[in-house]
Amino acid sequence: MSKFWSPFVKDLVPYVPGEQPKIANLVKLNTNENPYGPSPKAIAAMQAEVGESLRLYPDPNSDRLKHAVADYYGVQPSQVFVGNGSDEVLAHAFYGLFQHGRPLLFPDVTYSFYPVYCGLYGIPFEAMPLDEQFQIRVEDYERPNGGIIFPNPNAPTGCLLPLEAIEKLLQANPDSVVVVDEAYIDFGGVSAICLVDRYPNLLVTQTLSKSRSLAGLRVGLAVGHADLIEALERIKNSFNSYPLDRMAIVGAAAAFEDKVYFDATCRKVIDSREHLIAELGKLGFEVLPSAANFIFARHPQKDAAGIAAGLREQGVIVRHFKQERIAQFLRITIGTPEQNQALLDALATR
Repeated sequence: MSKFWSPFVKDLVPYVPGEQPKIANLVKLNTNENPYGPSPKAIAAMQAEVGESLRLYPDPNSDRLKHAVADYYGVQPSQVFVGNGSDEVLAHAFYGLFQHGRPLLFPDVTYSFYPVYCGLYGIPFEAMPLDEQFQIRVEDYERPNGGIIFPNPNAPTGCLLPLEAIEKLLQANPDSVVVVDEAYIDFGGVSAICLVDRYPNLLVTQTLSKSRSLAGLRVGLAVGHADLIEALERIKNSFNSYPLDRMAIVGAAAAFEDKVYFDATCRKVIDSREHLIAELGKLGFEVLPSAANFIFARHPQKDAAGIAAGLREQGVIVRHFKQERIAQFLRITIGTPEQNQALLDALATR
């Protein structure tokens, strides 16, 4: 059927998502899902939305959700964009903000969707090497570019770039859009959203998939200067005017409004992460400092691919990447205390 493809399609290298196995009773620590369920208030709001109103289109502007996000972060609704997962929000940012003919800059070890979007939209890019401790060197980004993007905390390393470093990067690149992808920020960092009023070139993206336990709902957002948001709205309304359904809008808004539940589940994940890091250290693992709901670990005497295969045989799945620089690391999602103990028990037998 390839004769019917547009010419560029054959050259695309698509993103490969983490495995979603169909095997029952697995300890699934490979896709950074939250081990705790969504806010009960979010579930109740979605259940209440199921009814006769589903015959009607949802609000194309998702105003209820935009106001909930704006209230939470102390910004204006005109500074908020929402979409069908943060991947869609990022796709619109790539298409609407990075098409300047100059290379987009991002780390060499980072979210693997970034080079995929560059291939899809024909955007040149340069991958900037992390240092020996897998940290971003801000000075490397002080060069001509068509934009900058990085996750904070970075993925898959979990390492956090402090706000003062982000501000230095923004000051050094006043003529480029800087996108800070904060999928994991709630597990140990401070959001760069507090900087958007001072830097019109800053766009911060987030997802409700991780800290708000709504990966199955597919809701993402961006916060930035109203001019940047307008660009995303123009792309969205030229692509899909209704990216969020009625359940997604009310459920996501309720999740932002339930701060007590949100804070409690984040704290449980953080406490479990620190305990797991300590226990892995006792087993001889080296773990990078993490501000995310996962850790990046290696064992100096054991092959990572072999460890991952052995864990799978014992019903525990973690993520192994084949990229040369990180081929001896495993990315391990923080689970419940019981899931984390199952991982430790399996590792202790190897």
